[in-house]
Amino acid sequence: MRTRLSILCGLAAMMTMAAAPATAGVLPLRQHTADVQLAGVVPKNSAEQFELAFWNSVKDSKQVSDYEAYLKAYPKGRFAALARARIQQLKSAPQPAPAQKPVAQPAKPAESKPAREQAQAKTANTSKAQQAKARPQPAAATGDDQEEAPAPGTVGAMATVKDCEACPTMVALSPGPFTMGSNSSDPSEKPAHKVALRTPFAIGKYEITVDQWRQCIKANVCPTVPLPDDAPGNIPMRDVSWDEAQLYIKWLTTASGKPYRLPTEAEWEYAARGGTATRYWWGDEMKGGNSSCKDCGQPWKMEEPPPVGSFPANPFGLHDMNGSVWEWVQDCWHSSYKGAPADGSAWAEPNCQTRVIRGGSWREDGSYMLSTTRFKYDASVRQSQNGLRVARSLK
Repeated sequence: MRTRLSILCGLAAMMTMAAAPATAGVLPLRQHTADVQLAGVVPKNSAEQFELAFWNSVKDSKQVSDYEAYLKAYPKGRFAALARARIQQLKSAPQPAPAQKPVAQPAKPAESKPAREQAQAKTANTSKAQQAKARPQPAAATGDDQEEAPAPGTVGAMATVKDCEACPTMVALSPGPFTMGSNSSDPSEKPAHKVALRTPFAIGKYEITVDQWRQCIKANVCPTVPLPDDAPGNIPMRDVSWDEAQLYIKWLTTASGKPYRLPTEAEWEYAARGGTATRYWWGDEMKGGNSSCKDCGQPWKMEEPPPVGSFPANPFGLHDMNGSVWEWVQDCWHSSYKGAPADGSAWAEPNCQTRVIRGGSWREDGSYMLSTTRFKYDASVRQSQNGLRVARSLK
């Protein structure tokens, strides 16, 4: 059972916002045993425990902004000197020389396929090479709009949708009832309750990638974010605030003529479960090789998540719902599901400052990969583990 201290997060958020309301946010708390120990037993409801949890969530980061966020919340904190030293170390570290570009490289397609599909395509082409010699070969797809829909009969999944050349591939889902949340996990996931989605909707097959975000930057709508210039185009976009995600959605809506949005929290969990009622979409026990998370199997590295689609899809044909990057949803944060809508609509109110993120990230361990995992962040705050997946209603 997880011990994520989510009951304490509301107080931590208030402390953080009081220190720096415009820039600081509460980082998702790491679940593994704290590597930094305080003297004696630290009460769970103590300021020391809040600070310790915050520090342990960023102490291995290579992002200056993560340490700056800690200092905003705890300018005189126990680890303030370490945070300042780490910032100085990162800023003074020599930057690697840019790689020499090979001569006469062929032009790359506008949008590369996810890593798993590239590998599958290569294997398939090799095994069929002899059979194909005497037959004309079809032209290779240059985008992911040629992907097949999920297998017929899969509960919930209808087909794939791609609204425009720049648009992400979506999976269309038929609505249905399901049990949202959990009574045996984190208090913020209680009570488990019945939700009956009433409207078909489409949700991204993958998280929005760096390449897709760059198209919005070129259109002078989305901001440039502090990712390396040579960051792979097929990794999930991250370090994006909820407010900035809305800019991408606005641009995508204009480019496609379709009403894009973030998924509601209920839609997100319905999609993540993939028709299952277990703790993870693959069962009740953590199993490596199904998600991008710490100690959950390769490919994995601390610095960044792997390319989208590096792990198997869930039964609805969706990739990386568990792990990879935290995903913004439309809803305002509420500390429990008491009073939550039962029709799958977004739970929102005017002037909402704190929004929900779902799914965990590659830097958390397996206890965060549950389909019910949820957390919160200030809508205006960037954090290096937060990204997005888009949705739209189908009527």
